[in-house]
Amino acid sequence: MPKIRLHFTANCGTFVLEAFVIQMLQFLMSMITGDKLEEYYQALLDRDSKYVGIFYAGVTTTSVFCIATCRARKPKKQNVVFYSNFADALKNGFRPCKICCPTENARQTPGEVEHAIQLVKSHPKEKISDARLRELQISPDTVRRWFKKTYGITFHAFQRMYRVNNAYKELKDGKGATAAAFDSGYESLSGFGYTYKKLLGKAPSNSAAQSVILINRLTTPLGPMFVCTTDKGICLLEFTDRRMLETEFQDLQKRLNARILIGENRHTKQLRQELEEYFAGKRMQFELDIDSPGTDFQLQAWKALRTVHFGCTSTYQQQALKLNNPKAVRAVARANGCNRISIVIPCHRIIAKNGDLTGYGGGLERKRWLIDFERQVKNGGNRLP
Repeated sequence: MPKIRLHFTANCGTFVLEAFVIQMLQFLMSMITGDKLEEYYQALLDRDSKYVGIFYAGVTTTSVFCIATCRARKPKKQNVVFYSNFADALKNGFRPCKICCPTENARQTPGEVEHAIQLVKSHPKEKISDARLRELQISPDTVRRWFKKTYGITFHAFQRMYRVNNAYKELKDGKGATAAAFDSGYESLSGFGYTYKKLLGKAPSNSAAQSVILINRLTTPLGPMFVCTTDKGICLLEFTDRRMLETEFQDLQKRLNARILIGENRHTKQLRQELEEYFAGKRMQFELDIDSPGTDFQLQAWKALRTVHFGCTSTYQQQALKLNNPKAVRAVARANGCNRISIVIPCHRIIAKNGDLTGYGGGLERKRWLIDFERQVKNGGNRLP
């Protein structure tokens, strides 16, 4: 337990421990107790990314607190207390771990990486070398590791994709291939053509018939997410640790007959803004354009999901009744499982008939968090620190 200062007040020869009692009660009320202790401690041992933002682990022997994925040596279970947000951890005397940086990494892209990304965006025609990064006191190894872990590609591959995406937009707007190549920083038309065809599957001259899906990464209180967009709207929003995510990407490209490139458009920016408002407790309904391919039944099921109001829950049976097909409970469950757009198409609001939480691609802890969070906001509170 962290140190608590004792404030004694003299009263008729006795010591009244009022301040101590108040602080002790606040400390105990903010801690996570009960069955969750075993679950959260195991997640800490496993470095389970599904629990990033779900709990913050305070280590009483060092007075530091960490997120689930911290690489530091794991403490003994009796030396750990868990909190649902980092404000409570700070309030109870813990300081952020310098290894996992919980107040930053639970939500944000590391500062060095963000600087490198902004460098690419502000200098789209320039190839940012490792030497250039070092000049700016940015570690190329840190940037490289982050891109490999996050996107499965190198930082230099990210740059190529970003430049080709810019060229693609210019070609779609009518610019010639030669001008687009040199304006994108390529020194030869052949090199540009090779890279373009390798990434998009078609030569620059056939760009009018080519479609792309733009992928970007954003951060949330529950961990980072990938967002994919087309010219028509949002086609994917998933937590980066979702199982079978690569299969989802492949299926999406096949269904939309498009290639994935790193980039963003107006739909990406609108989603980022609306998600920030959602997690701040200021938005209860999304106003985004959706472009998610599926079967006729899946599209109907996803449309029905969007009728479940913020702060409320429904069952698979109730969703089947909305589709005028009361026997389609299992089909509805399968359709919900195929939903690629988390939170916005709120499959987290669907629970079992007996009230139990059931499968959720982002993990049941995130599902529970989202349901609790929405109920608190609806009732006039806000869970976020």
